[in-house]
Amino acid sequence: MTASPLAPGWLAHPDDANALAPAVWPASAVRGGDGAIRVAGASLTELAAEFGTPLYVVDEADVRSRAVAVRDAFGAAFAAVGSSAHVYYAGKAFLCTTVARWVVEEGLRIDVASGGELAVALAAGVDPALLGFHGNNKSLAEIDRAVGLGVGAIVLDSVVEIDRVATAADRHGRVQAVRLRINSGVHASTHEYLATAREDQKFGIPLADAADVVAAIRAHPSLRFLGLHSHIGSQIFESAGFAEAARRLLAVHAELLAGGEVPELNLGGGFGIAYTSADVVTPIADIAADFARVVAAECAELDIPVPVVAIEPGRVIIGPSTVTLYEVGTTKDVLVDGTATRKYVSVDGGMSDNVRPALYSADYSVRIANRQSDADPALVRIAGKHCESGDIVVHADYLPGDVTPGDLVAVPATGAYCWSLASNYNYLGRPAVVAVRDGAARVIVRRETEADLLSRDAGVNP
Repeated sequence: MTASPLAPGWLAHPDDANALAPAVWPASAVRGGDGAIRVAGASLTELAAEFGTPLYVVDEADVRSRAVAVRDAFGAAFAAVGSSAHVYYAGKAFLCTTVARWVVEEGLRIDVASGGELAVALAAGVDPALLGFHGNNKSLAEIDRAVGLGVGAIVLDSVVEIDRVATAADRHGRVQAVRLRINSGVHASTHEYLATAREDQKFGIPLADAADVVAAIRAHPSLRFLGLHSHIGSQIFESAGFAEAARRLLAVHAELLAGGEVPELNLGGGFGIAYTSADVVTPIADIAADFARVVAAECAELDIPVPVVAIEPGRVIIGPSTVTLYEVGTTKDVLVDGTATRKYVSVDGGMSDNVRPALYSADYSVRIANRQSDADPALVRIAGKHCESGDIVVHADYLPGDVTPGDLVAVPATGAYCWSLASNYNYLGRPAVVAVRDGAARVIVRRETEADLLSRDAGVNP
């Protein structure tokens, strides 16, 4: 059969609508002899029967191996140019106590962006010295708690925060290490809402103001300036933006050395992953080598030492490790413009467990999880059950045309910014998160129940 005229240009008509694209799925994902997809040796069909749907399924070994790959790639790349690298896992992508323990056990630090994320890391037993604290509007209580606990570094996002952090440090008798977030002006090639270094947005200090702001930081004996921080955006595939941001920051970094130590340079994260078979991802080792090459060359040009470089990957570690499992409820064939048919496949979740397609027009892939089929591929749209026409989980992919109510479908690469952005829209409870390893599964975040939702309703049994 030929491709549907309704399919986007990037979506190729598949020879086999059962096949799993390796770049999109966890490394362990395979179809078993019964046709069911298995992740880390666990059958998705059996997981659905035991834990229900929707269900996030996380491959523990995959998370750990990706964390190690980032750690080792950046460590080796910067050792080769006479420096070292600190890798912070960006907790905002997905954080629970179990995942926090995994990444710390693999030698990473953790970046948190709220008091709640800080609480999760602490509950996991993470040493506060291994934490970085972000946020453009940290409350006084959050700052005080972070300083009092001895958080390793606080990223200052505005001039106002200098005095706030210094006051807290004085109160607790500490010298607090801080970074200064810089708005580099680099326009990353990503969705508008994911670009975080453009001039007209909420994050950071203009690059031109950096010297004056750093002088204000250094005027406080209770603050220790670590260095500049940059984050140009998320889901970025090309390295040119990172390289340009590094060059701009290092020029200021060199000037700041005249006034005191500047031991670090934080270049943020945002490395892209494959959500569809059309996405071409740069290997993390190549990204690390590019970073080290650019930083070393620029430092040589400026005649300064290569600083310790910090990065903050999240999506690239947790994203590909996870699939979301749904049960099909209804299907309908919709004639579009009187010329072609799109099959709508509605599932028992939607924008409450993955808002990214509605928020960013994000694309995902999908496969039938409980069986394989010889039916001809049909263009499908995976729709959620919420009262919004924009409640779409997968805008376009091909499934066997006999997909039917009761089938299970799996959407890969859902580890980042799915559970963490989940909501209770239409009063749905957020799904459970199950970790799988060596064929065994365990709940790491339990499913929300109606009782959980009603427990916060003050009008129940007043």
